[in-house]
Amino acid sequence: MVKKTGIVLVLLLSIASFSQTKKARIVEDFNKNWNFKLGDYPQAINANFNIADWRTLNLPHDWSIEGAFDKDSKTKQAQGFLPAGKGWYRKVFTIPANWKNKAISIEFDGVFKNSEVFINGHSLGIRPNGYISFGYELSQYLYFGKPNVIAVKVDNDAQPNSRWYTGSGIYRNVRLVVSEKLHVAKWGTYVTTPEVSAQKASVNCEVTIDNENASAKEFKLVTSIVNANNVEVANSTSIEKFEPKTSAKKVHNLTVNQPKLWDTENPYMYKVLTRIYENSKLIDNYETPLGFRFFSFDAEKGFSLNGKPTKILGVCLHHDNGALGAVENIHAVKRKLKILKEMGANAIRMAHNPHSLEMMQLCDEMGFIVQDEAFDVWKKKKVTNDYHKDWDAWHKQDLEDFIKRDRNHPSVMMWSIGNEIREQFDSTGIAITRELAQIVKSLDKTRPVTSALTENVIEKNFIYQSGALDLLGFNYKHEDYKDFPVRFKGQKILASESVSALETRGHYDQPSDVIKTWPPKYGAPFDGNADWTVSAYDQVKSYWGATHEDNWKTIKKQDFMAGTFIWTGFDYIGEPDPYPYPARSSYFGIIDLAGFPKDVYYMYQSEWTTKPVLHIFPHWNWTAGQEVDVWAYYNNADEVELFLNGKSLGKKSKQNDDLHISWRVKFEPGTIKAISRKGGKVVLEKEIKTAGEASKIALVANKKTLKNDSYDLVYVTVSITDKDGNLVPNANNLIDFEVIGGGKLVGVDNGYQAGWDSFKANSCKVFNGKCIAIIQSNGKKENIQLKASTGIDILAKAIEIKVE
Repeated sequence: MVKKTGIVLVLLLSIASFSQTKKARIVEDFNKNWNFKLGDYPQAINANFNIADWRTLNLPHDWSIEGAFDKDSKTKQAQGFLPAGKGWYRKVFTIPANWKNKAISIEFDGVFKNSEVFINGHSLGIRPNGYISFGYELSQYLYFGKPNVIAVKVDNDAQPNSRWYTGSGIYRNVRLVVSEKLHVAKWGTYVTTPEVSAQKASVNCEVTIDNENASAKEFKLVTSIVNANNVEVANSTSIEKFEPKTSAKKVHNLTVNQPKLWDTENPYMYKVLTRIYENSKLIDNYETPLGFRFFSFDAEKGFSLNGKPTKILGVCLHHDNGALGAVENIHAVKRKLKILKEMGANAIRMAHNPHSLEMMQLCDEMGFIVQDEAFDVWKKKKVTNDYHKDWDAWHKQDLEDFIKRDRNHPSVMMWSIGNEIREQFDSTGIAITRELAQIVKSLDKTRPVTSALTENVIEKNFIYQSGALDLLGFNYKHEDYKDFPVRFKGQKILASESVSALETRGHYDQPSDVIKTWPPKYGAPFDGNADWTVSAYDQVKSYWGATHEDNWKTIKKQDFMAGTFIWTGFDYIGEPDPYPYPARSSYFGIIDLAGFPKDVYYMYQSEWTTKPVLHIFPHWNWTAGQEVDVWAYYNNADEVELFLNGKSLGKKSKQNDDLHISWRVKFEPGTIKAISRKGGKVVLEKEIKTAGEASKIALVANKKTLKNDSYDLVYVTVSITDKDGNLVPNANNLIDFEVIGGGKLVGVDNGYQAGWDSFKANSCKVFNGKCIAIIQSNGKKENIQLKASTGIDILAKAIEIKVE
């Protein structure tokens, strides 16, 4: 059976192309050797400006994460008490003389925010939105064969301007793109797959071509589709003629037989190669990723992918990368997605703004369904200096550029035009929703348009009343889901945001069977823990949300619900609601800011994967005689038996819709052990021992080798153990780090949401026994040694990482 669908891909701005084809387009990494200084320096656009006291650094760069936490910071708690302000970047570079007749442009993936770019003293333009990718043509202002000066002003001074941490600066990648004056335009391909089945897929490739020459050009346009092994599987060729100074679209239609379908378990990727030949000479080549899949949202049956009923098992993610701040590094993103994939997540909601090209590329390659989101605010503000100030002048271009950049990604399956938008509560929401939906549909009709709504009373929700949404996304309200098929008859529905439970990794309050809503009333005095921790038993929820277990119990029963996006996959800097100062990071993550899973991670793993899971907690260091709740998450088993020091405490099984089992145990030192069985046969065994005195430092790297490319990262988990290697769960030792060889320490963190030590220090205090050290390649091909030391009673430890 043939299914209709839309979509696929977007330009990966890389030099890669069809292996049998010589490269014509040049895409240069433009991140290296910039000069930077905090403050306002308008004269920096001049060639003779003195930069003797400016820093030299490589992009991407976030100056906020380098600053000190300050209770009086203008960014306030919502952005983690970190500094903002103004800053300037400057770079001197030389263009080869033989590029004089080329089209040369610069592309920025993201600058936060209010950027203005200058080349040799000429302003190229401004871009207020800090999350939008943009570029400028440089050719007319360049000097060839001699130095050029590019300067970038970044103004993030007007605060507060966000409800979460944004970072400041050129925090995503920058490229120089060089082509002939006859070339594929920026974001110039739009590839759709009108029909897809296991037998055949049709491909529609619309290409926008610019002829910037002063004369007409006749050329050959070639479109090829290659598979993952770079073998061509389809080809189309046409002869075209463009008049001077014109831009036009050309369409090639192709067919691929027996396509391998993209899905979340086997995300098979093809590529579309667009080539332009003039007089048999290749003058441009352009690459677009392609994935064949078809999907459907249904008002009764939920979501299906390639004809298979599929629950969207998603998380919301903000754009920061923990201790790296807003700096976008593909290796940091890949680690984050790998941890989520191992948990069983199959979808990401890009909260609440466009994310990076690297994120989109990896979602394609790793098999994540994406809800791509454009805005957190329209005309009605949420904070004083947010995007509402730029809405009238910029929202149309920002939305169009967002769609054009991302519309070719097979992972993207829905466009979100807003999150918890305040216009849903008055009639202005009707017109704006219709306008935004029309803009999206004018550029891509292959995916549904949605918005994350908070109001489920129809008469009060004017975004819904617009009739412009194809898919209704609701934030929270899990108690009302069962009524939605009647209340929103015939509508397709998704839980666009859910849970908002709070946990601190490794902290446990007893007894865990008491569910606490915090605060009990908004604005109520703080009555939480004195050290600003929250129990990790899934027993504390925000007043607007739910516990993880309650939400998932509801979602899994509702066939009509397409799925859920948990708030959030990872803790993130800023927005520690509802905890007050000194909390500076969120508590909502399934995984902490350092990348360590909290216990509820294994609840999801037991429900969202088929691999055997048995996870017991908490640690086993308590006061003699204290009653301790021992929880177990498990699957693929009929029962779990718990033992304390070899004595059975009984067998238990999940009943009805239970997601965990538990025992109340009087603590005695020794070993707590769980055995899961199926049909009487052992499936898994897990045990936790009472740890003795802190005695050792354990170092474990997430990979053994590092590329000497100045980008690659290795994450080293640092643990404090006793003499037998057991984690000391209450250890808080200060670890000093020293890195020797082909790497540098670029971040440290321990996941503690109220910690005020710098992420950029050369030391880190372990929290509940653990911390992380992040090492980045410094471009030297020398093996790296990381040395960690603490105190006089614990031996220093070193680990070596190979650099290649």
